Order: sequence, then C-alpha cells, then structure tokens
Amino acid sequence: MKVLSAGLVAILSSAASAYAQPEADPVAGQQKAQTCAACHGPAGISPVEIFPHLAGQQMSYLAKQIMDIRDGERIVPQMMGMVDDFSDQDAWDVAAYYAEQQANLGHAKADDAALLARGEALYRAGDSRLGIPACSACHTPTGAGIGSAVYPAIAGQYPAYTIATLRAFASGDRTNDPNDSMHDIATKLSDADMQALANYLLGLH
Repeated sequence: MKVLSAGLVAILSSAASAYAQPEADPVAGQQKAQTCAACHGPAGISPVEIFPHLAGQQMSYLAKQIMDIRDGERIVPQMMGMVDDFSDQDAWDVAAYYAEQQANLGHAKADDAALLARGEALYRAGDSRLGIPACSACHTPTGAGIGSAVYPAIAGQYPAYTIATLRAFASGDRTNDPNDSMHDIATKLSDADMQALANYLLGLH
C-alpha cells in the first residue's frame, strides 16, 4: 500500500499544477454549448449511452478535454470538427456552464449482489493483490472528482461510456491522463471488473 500511496501523491502533485483556472463565463458558455446539446443534452445529461454526461463535471477537467480534443491530444471521432474553432476561453466558458448544472443521478443494477460488491470494493478500497488503488482516492468517495487536480467527476455516467473509456485507456487509444495513471490502472482491470465498476458508478452519489 505504501507504493500505491506514493504513486498517488506524485500523480496529484503533477496534475494540480497542470491547468490554471482563468475567469470563466457560464452565460457565454451556455451559448457556445448549444452545438453540444444533440449528443450531451441541453443541460449536459446525455440522451445517448455512448456519450458522457457533462452536467456537474469538474470545470478544470472538462476545459482540458475540450482543448485536448481541439489540439489532437485526445482523439474522439464523434467530436471531429466540433470544437476546432474554440478558443481557450470558450473551453473554460463551456466547462463553467456545465459545471453549474445538476449532475445525473443514476441507479446501479442491484439484483446481482456479487457484481455490486466487486464494484464497490474496487472503488472504495482498490485491489492490492492486483496493484489497483482505490478509485475514491482520486475521484472522492462520492465520485465528484477533484477540480484542483483536474480529476473528473465519474458518478452517474452510463456504464457503456465508463467501460469504453476504461478500455480506451487500457489499449492506449486514450493517453491524455496525468502520468499515464489511468492506463496503468485500466490494464489491470478484467472485463468483469470494468463492468462491476461501471455498474457501481452509475448509482454513486
């Protein structure tokens, strides 16, 4: 556990200095976000399971994702051309708008006790045998994320999106995480563990 803890401290320290937060205008962000509504919903609750909810997302994290997609640091085929004309200020404004919206509250599948228990165990305590730290260490006990460290809110997301994200980190298709931390974690998760985590996160709040 000491090795895992030291690693998490290093990750937190690195991420905390990654993005300085400027002044952001959520009103301007709402106007700019109108083109996002078809996939992510008017107030950031996505109507489609493959697209993430943006409502209640940490502003620093969402601004970073918008800029990373714009700059080609994160490849999202469905987002091709959508944010090409966004300035950094636009990214922060849109992120500020979504950060003010009510986050999605989902309901985990509870009829599979083993699935639910495994998801909770991974999230709350990790798995020292596999070298997996607790998800809650970076994403908080309620899944709200840590804005100062650019760690996202992950509670209430569709399981399909969560699983796709974990698989993208595991395969190396997505690489814009601090210190490659999510790649390291995701490669240690089995498909069953990803499903368990995704189910638990849907109902976490």
